[in-house]
Formats: sequence, structure tokens, C-alpha cells
Amino acid sequence: MAATEHTWELSVQVDQQEGEETMKFKIRVKGDLHVGGLMLKLVEKIKAPQNWSDHALWWEQKNCWLLKNHWTLDKYGVQADADLRFTPQHKPLCLQLPNMKTIKLTITFSSVVFKAVEEICKALNIRRSEELSLLRPPDDPKKKKKKDKGKGQAEDDIIDMDTISGVVAIMFLFYISSSRHLKINVLDRWLDSSRSLMEQGVQENDKLLLRFKYHCFFDLNPKYDAVRITQLYEQARWAILLEEIECTEEEMLMFASLQYHICKLTMSTKPVDLSDEPEIDEVEAALSHLETTLEGRSTDRILVCISTQPYLFVPSVLCRPKRLLRTFKEYWFVFRDTSISYYKNKESANGEPIEQLHLRGCEVVPDVNVTEKKFGIKLLLPVADGMNEVYIRCDHETQYAKWKAACILASKGKTMAYSSYNTEVKNIQSFLQMKSLAPPPGQAAPDVESMEMNAECFVSPRYAKRYKNKQLSTRILEAHHNISQLTLMEAKLRFIQAWQSLPEFGIKYYIVRFKGCKKDEILGISYNRLIRIDMSTRLPLTTWRFSNMKQWNVNWEIRQVTIEFDQNVSVAFSCQSCDCRVVHEYIGGYIFLSTRSKDQNETLDEELFRKLTGGQE
Repeated sequence: MAATEHTWELSVQVDQQEGEETMKFKIRVKGDLHVGGLMLKLVEKIKAPQNWSDHALWWEQKNCWLLKNHWTLDKYGVQADADLRFTPQHKPLCLQLPNMKTIKLTITFSSVVFKAVEEICKALNIRRSEELSLLRPPDDPKKKKKKDKGKGQAEDDIIDMDTISGVVAIMFLFYISSSRHLKINVLDRWLDSSRSLMEQGVQENDKLLLRFKYHCFFDLNPKYDAVRITQLYEQARWAILLEEIECTEEEMLMFASLQYHICKLTMSTKPVDLSDEPEIDEVEAALSHLETTLEGRSTDRILVCISTQPYLFVPSVLCRPKRLLRTFKEYWFVFRDTSISYYKNKESANGEPIEQLHLRGCEVVPDVNVTEKKFGIKLLLPVADGMNEVYIRCDHETQYAKWKAACILASKGKTMAYSSYNTEVKNIQSFLQMKSLAPPPGQAAPDVESMEMNAECFVSPRYAKRYKNKQLSTRILEAHHNISQLTLMEAKLRFIQAWQSLPEFGIKYYIVRFKGCKKDEILGISYNRLIRIDMSTRLPLTTWRFSNMKQWNVNWEIRQVTIEFDQNVSVAFSCQSCDCRVVHEYIGGYIFLSTRSKDQNETLDEELFRKLTGGQE
């Protein structure tokens, strides 16, 4: 009796290989028995000739793994009423990629999602795994009704990545594109990066979506990133086709022409030799201004001065414009260092300016329609309580390219003396040419019959309704002339570049209630700023940049986020349309991404990521 006085029976279920029945055992234990000793006792009792090294204990009631083998049952709080499960840590998972194709891959269910995604990306040869994450698929009532009926057919569409060679897998991910439409739920269902799959209710063979979560794509290099670029292109393509992001008709036709060109090259019989891609080529240079690294180097003094005569729109007291009608007035502009000074006329430029606009830290937003000869630049200038809007209108493409390039560099604290200025100007001019829908003089009318593809597949339903298929084909072929010489990888990179240039690119919107306010508002989260938006007018009220952020914290009891910025600016809000964890993780994730370098051997600082994005109970 004395020998069993402080012992009890513990129930443990043992999961075996897929298709085999589970086993249940009763093991007599004491509270000071460590987890490693419990597993040893269990394996001895099972007496099965099997490698159990991948198995670990899962506590059903507490929804947690018992991974610290040196911890005792008492320390974990395990008592006689606990139901433990001895199960493999690696399990098969169905993953839908950005190209809408589904693969089956065995990954670790006991690691936090951040590490699981890193493991997935390593298997798929995708660099910069920190940009991606996993989310649950949207609920589809129609699929639930037909679940049993269509189960076999659905399984046939899944590619088992564990059974094909690495080379075949990479070519599959590089070449395969989807041709079917899928309506994606706009609600975020991202998994928590700091918790494991099992802890979030994900089970063996469940389906999750692998997507680029953080729209901050660092160091895109054709030599190393063929799969990454292809999957990123596919996510961008579906965002355009499903109208997840707003774009003009001119931009939609440009995207359509690039898709058509990529489809033609993808279906060509000649395979693409990825080893021929240079490490640094003209395409990477064309995308250099999209890099999001925060360079803190001091800038040289200005060696070049642009002195030209665009037009400026300034709302009252240089505040955000609220009127629908914008009045433009002509001034004389001088761009020096990282600021713009404007004067009444050229003759008064030697005196004091009417105002000097400091561009460091500003947002540069294009306001362009090449067909209508509209070349505008919107500057969002940081001030103590948010951002002020200023509009500049240029006369022609060349002027616009020079001014926008100067503004982009100035926003990063760099002057026009910087080595990339001329490249920046050429990139912008090349992009404008790509957007031009007018055929060059003397060019013969496009042969619509030669398209051999359904033009409606390349545009969103809203634009497909505006034209007959033949008209749409004609317009796409006319735009295609400007990009017909691009290689497959160049075309995909140009598509990504154009996607990133859209004003609403990468902004996630959530309904929040600011502290002290009685009505809900919209909070937009981008890779470098937060935007406060009026719910009724959908107009931005205030913008706060992450670079001006001093600290932020979350009160998990009342679910409130508080952020402090420079110049004693503080904001607090509660999330109405999502858990505050989602906003917290976005802010921390983007700040984490700003610390990256181009070192190929760089190891992700998981501890820093967890500090910036974790903290919840």
C-alpha cells in the first residue's frame, strides 16, 4: 500500500502511422516523474519495433505540447484526470500556394508557426520566409454540402511534395499558374505566429493557405528567387483580378498585357534555365527603389539642382484636402538637398520662399494617367499630428520622372547626387512607357485572332463587362507592344513593381474605436505607417509613420493598443473587426522586417521577432 500511496494512473493515447489504429495505455506515475521518463516508460510498455524519436506528448485539455523533457509532471500540472496523447510532431498538411495550387507537405506541428513557415519555405526554395505566414481558408458553405461527394476529386488535385524530387518540385512551383477564379474572403484569418499549429486547432491533413503576409519584399534577386518571384507574381495577379486592390482602367490593361505576355512565355516549349539569370541585372536595378531597407548613412551635399516649373496644389493651411475641387496655382520651384522651395515667380527665387517643404520621411504617391497626359505627384508630409497633403502637377513625362525620382530619394534622406538618381529617372520613364496604351506611330493594327487566349481572363469582372471580348483583345495587344521584349522573369518583376506602385498596395484595413471617440473609424496598416480613415467618407484623417514611433503596447485585459510617437503624440484604440493581436503582430512584424540585411547567410532572429510580435497571453 505504501508503494502506491503517492502514485496514480495516467491515461495516454498513442498515435501510430497513418491507417493504423491508435493504442491506449494506463501508466502508473508519480508527480516527480519528468516528461522524458514518462515517454521512456510508455515506449517500454508499447513494445513495438518502431522509431519513436519524432513522437512527443500532447495534452488535450490544456491544448499544449509537453516539450520540456526535464520538467516534471507536477511542474506541468499534470494530474490523474489528464488525457495525454503520444503523437508524431511531424504531420502532413495541405497547403494552397499563392498560385491556387494545393500541395501536401509534412511539417512540424509542435513548432511555432514562424518556424513552421521557415521549414515550409526551405522545402519550397523560397527565401525570406519571414515575409510569409499561414491563414485559414475562407468558409465556403457550398463546399461543406458537397464535401463527401467531391472528396475523391479534390484529393486528386493535391500534389504530394514528399513523393517528388526537389528539382521537379521547384519546376512545378515555377511554371504552374492557375486559370480558375477564386473568391477570397476579405476577413483576416492569419494564424498566430507565436503558437504551434496544434495549439490553434490545426489537425493532420487540414488545409491552410500560404501567403505573403508582410508586403515588404526584400532583396528580390532573379538568381536565387525564381520560385519566390513566381509565387509573389501569382499573389499579385489574384489581388488584381479579384479587385482586392483598386486600380484604374489604364493600369488594369497594363496588368492584362503583362499577364498575356507571361502566359505566352510560360507556354513556350523552351524551358527557362534559371542558372542563366544574373545575380544583379537590369531588372533588379529597375526594382531597386522598391527596397525597404532603412539606410542610416549620411547624405552628401547637393551637386545638382532641379529648377523647373510644375504646379502646386496646397489646401488651406497645408492641411489634408477635404474639398472635391482642387485648385492648382503656378509657382516657381527649386529642389535642393531633400527639400522643395517654391516662389511666386522665377525672379523672386533669390529671396525668401513662400514655403519650404521638407521631404525626408514623406510618402510619394503617383497620380498619373499617361493616356490623358496627367502627371501628378502627391506628397504626404510628416507633421506633429500626422501628415499634410501637397499635390504637384508636372507638364510632361520627362519632368515628372525627374521630380518623382528626386522626391523618392529625398523621402529616404538622399539627394540627387546619390548614384541611383539617374537610374531612378530611367526606371520611372520605362514604367510610364509600359503604361502607355497608345500604339507607336506607324504600327499596324494588332491581329486579334493571333491572341489565342480569352482576354477576359486577364482583367477583373468589372472591366470585362465594359468591353466585348474582341475590343478587350485589341486593347491588350496594343499595350502588349510596349513590353513584348521582356523575358519571363523580367515580366513577372515588372508586374510586381506595378502592383507595388498602386496607392493602396499592402494596406490592411480594420475597424477600430479610438480612445475618447464615440464612433468607429478605419485603421489602415502599411509596411511603414498607420492611417486613420473616416468611416463615412473613406478619406484619410491622419497618418503616423513607424519611423516616428517610440513604443507601443497592448493591454490584453481590455484589448486596447496604445502607441507613442515623437513630439508627445499618443494614440490608443480598441479593435472592433479583429483581435488586437492581429494589429499588434502587423506592427511588430514590419518593424522586425526593417532590421534585415542582404547577407545571404543571415539567420533569422526568432527571439527578436517573438519579442516584437508576441506578448499576448
